[in-house]
Amino acid sequence: MPLFASISILTGKLPEDQQARGRTVGLGLAMGMRILLLLSLSWVMGLTDVLFELPFLEFMDGFGEAARGHGVGHGEAAGGDTSPAAFTGRDLILLFGGLFLVGKSTHEIHHKLEGDGHRSEENVKAVSFTSVLVQIAILDLVFSLDSVITAVGMADEIMVMILAVVIAVGVMMLSAGPISNFVHHHPTVKMLALAFLILIGVTLIAEGLNQHIPKGYIYSAMAFSLLVEFLNIRSKKKKKGEGAPPVELREPYAQAGEKGVPVPEAIARPVPVSRPNA
Repeated sequence: MPLFASISILTGKLPEDQQARGRTVGLGLAMGMRILLLLSLSWVMGLTDVLFELPFLEFMDGFGEAARGHGVGHGEAAGGDTSPAAFTGRDLILLFGGLFLVGKSTHEIHHKLEGDGHRSEENVKAVSFTSVLVQIAILDLVFSLDSVITAVGMADEIMVMILAVVIAVGVMMLSAGPISNFVHHHPTVKMLALAFLILIGVTLIAEGLNQHIPKGYIYSAMAFSLLVEFLNIRSKKKKKGEGAPPVELREPYAQAGEKGVPVPEAIARPVPVSRPNA
């Protein structure tokens, strides 16, 4: 879900004739990245070895005690050090990947709320197909590495895991078009997806610092937000009808009388004023 949302948002900046190809290539990269990591588990396991330590971060060790008291931390499950002062290759990838995700999502939200409201040819050309694929590859590495390290205990069933990856990506490829169109026609869903990506980015940063956040809390918050958003969409359709225009991003404030904004009747109709006789 997070990776698919990222790919849909990134490819949505491409010209329309390249968006479908961008989604297909992006999902293909995700599948290839996961398969390569599954076939190189010895290298992946080496990423859990401590590379260096930062003693001044030891004060954060107490923050994760409560979370680790409810279960095994992510670093412990992977066989690594759970101290925030000790950094492994996995920690660095998750840390920088989370920072990239938070920064990218924040930039996208700012662009959609405060950026230029029209899609000019100059803006379209500024987003190249290659740059989008590079960003997708970075996100693929972060999400793939986290999921593969979590599944290290199933190393004896690598072929089954590869088959599961192929089937999952195949389903996403089939549903990519309809879901992307739905997100495009409902900008509030796109903003919600960007908010989810910021939440996941913060979670990755915490994981990189060995501060385990139970995934159940994250998924519960996301599921509740989606439920509320779908109820809002259903309510708006009942009030305005199926043909009602969606919310327009990049125009947070609209003045009465602008295109598409009806002028109130009290303003549009002149009010007679009685004047005293001279």
